[in-house]
Amino acid sequence: MSIAPDRPSQHHDLPGSSPAVPHRVPTPGQIAVEPMQTPMFVAAVEAGGGTVAPLSQDTRGLVWLSEKRADELIAILKNHPGIEWVQLPWAGVDGFRKMFAAVDHDTSPVFTSAKGSYAEPVAEHAFALALALQRELPSKSRDAVWQKERTGLSLYGNHIVIIGAGGITTELIRLLAPFRVTTTVVRRSHQPLPGATRTVTAEELQSVMPSADVVILAAAATPDTHHIIGARELALLPSHAVLVNVARGSLLDHDALVGALSTDALWGAALDVTDPEPLPEDHPLWQITRCVITSHSADTPLMTAHLLGTRIERNVTAFLKGTPFIGIVDTRAGY
Repeated sequence: MSIAPDRPSQHHDLPGSSPAVPHRVPTPGQIAVEPMQTPMFVAAVEAGGGTVAPLSQDTRGLVWLSEKRADELIAILKNHPGIEWVQLPWAGVDGFRKMFAAVDHDTSPVFTSAKGSYAEPVAEHAFALALALQRELPSKSRDAVWQKERTGLSLYGNHIVIIGAGGITTELIRLLAPFRVTTTVVRRSHQPLPGATRTVTAEELQSVMPSADVVILAAAATPDTHHIIGARELALLPSHAVLVNVARGSLLDHDALVGALSTDALWGAALDVTDPEPLPEDHPLWQITRCVITSHSADTPLMTAHLLGTRIERNVTAFLKGTPFIGIVDTRAGY
């Protein structure tokens, strides 16, 4: 398989939803890049006006490039109390939940993530999955026989329910606009999301499920969103509805999904993320033709590298000049 060309300007680094969280104003100073140094990201720090230096008591900023080594990061922050700003590598920060639970929220470093930065490729993937499911592309392409009936659904005029109100949702609303859809965004607050037809809280989720044609999961993984879609929510959906998850596997009860798909209570489902991940090879979802699993490829390394580099550069500039950061993490809420 050929490799796509490297196109640094293909996607834009979008701001996402940065909560208005009170935080300390970091002291500008030396920046360390850990736990590994990648030339692209070192160059991003320097492009933002920063100086990269080894960890020391003079370190004031830290660019952390691993999503799986939270214990090491905790130890570094404990041993280097002068660090006042930390840039994390992904939009989702659930891997650092233990660290956030242990910090003093009023005096901890300012944490920023890549929230919003990967919105374009992930929203594009969610859009493609929804359309493919409705048009039955996965199941029809597997059948080595001409279909006797012409079947499928259209996206035009649908009611789209999107769980989550971050950058992915904002971009999805933009992509869906030409299809004259109605969009209901489900979030923690009633604050309207620009572009959405309607915004409701998570407590109102079940009231909007019976009229949903497409449900897209795009929220952060927190204790509050664990299995936000379970057997009860799936049972409320009409049988022609499709479900797409591009957030985290923990938002969806996979056993309940197997039941809904096995009884044709749901038209189809597409999962870019699963729980557990990777999904075991013997999991029944692999055998259901109306279930598409894309192995967490909504944003590939080729797509995200330049986006993360841009986010690092912009936040280094903010760190040094005292201007607003992009993608601030609410350590209390965990995203």
